[in-house]
Amino acid sequence: MTSTQVNPDDLVRIKIDEQVRALVEHEQIARAGVDPEGVHQMRVAVRRLRAALKASQLESAEQLQAELKWLGGALGAVRDLDVQLEHLRGLAADFEPEEQAAVERLLKGLTLDRRQARQRMLGVLRSRRYAALLEALTAVTAAEPAGNGAPPVKKKHWAASLAELIKRPHRKLIKDADALGADPPDDDLHALRIRGKRLRYAAELAAPVGGKQVQKLIKATKTFQDVLGDHQDAVVAEQEVRRLVIELGDGIETEVVFVAGRLVERERARRAECRARWRDALAEVDSHAHKVIS
Repeated sequence: MTSTQVNPDDLVRIKIDEQVRALVEHEQIARAGVDPEGVHQMRVAVRRLRAALKASQLESAEQLQAELKWLGGALGAVRDLDVQLEHLRGLAADFEPEEQAAVERLLKGLTLDRRQARQRMLGVLRSRRYAALLEALTAVTAAEPAGNGAPPVKKKHWAASLAELIKRPHRKLIKDADALGADPPDDDLHALRIRGKRLRYAAELAAPVGGKQVQKLIKATKTFQDVLGDHQDAVVAEQEVRRLVIELGDGIETEVVFVAGRLVERERARRAECRARWRDALAEVDSHAHKVIS
């Protein structure tokens, strides 16, 4: 990467403006409830907003982070259930029709959970608190860029290279990965995925002026996230299938028990495949990160 100096808060404002627009654009889709991508894209926007604020020194960053965490919780509850339902139904796509019907009976509890989570989410999106959050985020984007005179927000004067946005999350990711054993616990791999996500979002902040190497890093971190994301989905899906079986109790049908066993078997195979791939994916991230920060 070149030694070009930039003010990171200017990049933050660019990213916040972009993601607030994405949040508003997908809100109506999320409210309608027909396409699950509405909720998904709103949740992604929230995560990118939080990452942008984390990289900033804006005085309002801490309060905005707390409000975005609140919003993300409501969106995440729906999105997680959407993912689980879609994934489990996809796993059963080649089952016989009567087996697929048994899967639907198994998933009835998840469907109810999703309906309740959606009602809570709609309440959040209708709230004054959500409207105030959008207003506060818009105010940040309307602030005068640091390069055009004194900004309206009090903060220490500083300028950093684009590489500085990436060094810290990269270092933490590799440090945590190096501390893992040959067969790390599922929770540790989930935490590592979150580290990878933070690196990706930091790289996305630098992307407007970062060149091809930053784009390659973003692509590598996305692949890494996808591998460990699939792993986590498999872990959670198995847990949910087991929970649903228990909740159905002694009166559970034999057909439902049978399809639950098949689903668990497939989830375990998926989990094993991801465990065999994640270190290679991490090596790609590390290689591209070094090219960016060197």
